Amino acid sequence: MKVAIVCDWLVVYAGAERVVEQILNIFPDADIFALVDFLPEGQRGFIKNKQTHTSFLQKLPGARKHYRSYLPLMPLAIEQLDVTGYDLVISSSHCVAKGILTGPNQLHISYVHSPIRYAWDLTHQYLREAGLDHGAKGALAKLILHYMRIWDTRTANGVDHFIANSRFIARRIKKVYGREADVIYPPVDVAAFACCEDKQDYYLTASRLVPYKKVKLIVEAFNEMPERHLIVIGDGPDFEKTKAIAGPNITMMGYQPFEVLRDKMQHAKAFVFAAEEDFGITPVEAQACGTPVIAYGKGGALETIKDGETGCFFPEQTKESIIEAVKNFDAQQAITPAACRENAERFSIMRFREQLKDYIEMSLGGGHEEYLRSLYPHLIPNDSGYTADRRCA
Repeated sequence: MKVAIVCDWLVVYAGAERVVEQILNIFPDADIFALVDFLPEGQRGFIKNKQTHTSFLQKLPGARKHYRSYLPLMPLAIEQLDVTGYDLVISSSHCVAKGILTGPNQLHISYVHSPIRYAWDLTHQYLREAGLDHGAKGALAKLILHYMRIWDTRTANGVDHFIANSRFIARRIKKVYGREADVIYPPVDVAAFACCEDKQDYYLTASRLVPYKKVKLIVEAFNEMPERHLIVIGDGPDFEKTKAIAGPNITMMGYQPFEVLRDKMQHAKAFVFAAEEDFGITPVEAQACGTPVIAYGKGGALETIKDGETGCFFPEQTKESIIEAVKNFDAQQAITPAACRENAERFSIMRFREQLKDYIEMSLGGGHEEYLRSLYPHLIPNDSGYTADRRCA
C-alpha cells in the first residue's frame, strides 16, 4: 500500500507538524506533500529527513518569508500536487491541505486542526486585526475570502473521513462542511514533563505574543493584583507593547529554551491561559507538570481542563474576569499535582498513535462504524442500530 501525507506547509515544528510526525511513525515509508517546505537542515528529523514534494509556490519570489501572502494561489497550488499513485492519502489540514485531489479508488482521511479560520467564523476578527475591515484593500481581501469559502466547501466532498482535533473543531466542521467528524485529540509529549509537587509563589503564562493569545490582557489583569507575581515567557510582535505596560510584579522573560520553560512550568502555582484555541497544547503540558490551569472557558480548553479538578475557567476575555478567576483559584485547595498529571496522560503521544492507527486500519477494512463503537463507548440506540456520539474516549 502506498501512502501519501499532505500538509499545508513545513516551516517550523509546531502542533500540526507533531501530527505529521506521528503519522510518519505509523507509515515510515509514506511520501510527504506540502505547498512549501522551508525547514532548516537541522530541524528535519521529525519528518525523517525526507524529501518533500512541493508546489509551484516554493519557487515564487519571497515565498520563504511571505508564503502566507500567496493565500489566493493556495487552492490552485494544492490541486497541482499529484497523489494519483497512492492508495491512502492522509491530510493534516488547517488551511487547504484537505483540498488535495483524490479519486474514487483512493481513501482520503483528513485530520483537521480547523477549517480555514480566517475564512469562516473568525473572518471579521482577522480583518480588523490586519486593518483590512475598510478601504479598497479591505474590499479585495473580503472578495478573496469569499472565494476561499466557496472552494473550501466544495472540496470537503473529496474527503472520505474527517477527524477533528477536538469536539470544538468537530462542531465547526459540521457547521462549515455539513459533515460529521470523529475526534482524536492531537499528540502531546507529556513524557517530556515531570510532575512537580514543589510549587512556588508565582503564576506563569507562555505563548507567542500575538493579539489573539491575549497575553497583554493577562498582564493588565495582574497589574491590578500587585501582590501576585506573574512570569511571562515568549516573544512576538506584541512583546514590546506588553513589556511597556507591565508592572513591577510582572517578569517579562522573552523567548526561553525548552529547559527553562519546563522548569518555570513545573514550579508555577498556576498557568494562566486567555486564548480561545482549537485545542491548546500548552495547557496540557502545564498539567503534565502537575500545574493547574486558569483558562478562558471556550474552545479546546473546555475539553482538556477539568473545572475544579485540574484548573478553573473565566467566562470572558476581560481583565475583571481574569482577576476574579485568580482570586477564586487562590481560595480553593482541592486541586492536586497528581490529578493534573493524570488528566494530561489522556493526551499522550502513544494514545494518539494507537487511536489513529486503529482508525485508519478499520477505515481501510470497511469497519469504520465498528471502530467508532470501540473508540466511543457512549452509544445512542436508534431504529437502524447504533450511532456513535463522537465523544473522545
